Amino acid sequence: MEGSNVAVTQSGQSSSKTSNLTEGYDKKCIFCRIVNREMDTELLHCDEDISCFRDIKPGAPHHYLVVPTKHVGNCKSLRKEHVSLVKRMVEMGKEILQKNNVMDLNDVRFGFHWPPFCSVTHLHLHVLAPASQMGFMSRLFYRLNSYWFITVEQLIELLNSKEETS
Repeated sequence: MEGSNVAVTQSGQSSSKTSNLTEGYDKKCIFCRIVNREMDTELLHCDEDISCFRDIKPGAPHHYLVVPTKHVGNCKSLRKEHVSLVKRMVEMGKEILQKNNVMDLNDVRFGFHWPPFCSVTHLHLHVLAPASQMGFMSRLFYRLNSYWFITVEQLIELLNSKEETS
């Protein structure tokens, strides 16, 4: 099959070598395109693990999205092994807030939209501050104890309750 774009997997099924998801990059994913600097979006932070940028529709005076630099599915697809990633995302969110002079970390909201209530399937942490200045719609979209938005603590608890995969 020389010159072909088809590879045979271990299960014997064929797959395209030019699939949308290649080495942690999904060319159809807007967040993958942002962290790869294919979009005109300012990256507030970008390293091999974590990237951060402003939300295009801010729900608070400071609204940032912290994402894995390589494509990771939404929070429902995570496993116990991802707890450290989630914790690093939170630390990055706190650093970005402090760099932007948000010092009251008691008046912030960190969380994830739970599928199917997320518009982008690339894992992204919403970092909003000050939470006390969120408008009515933002308080609804990023509502604590709702079916559609979970806190970091809730996600970590859920992940820790899962079996480790080998």
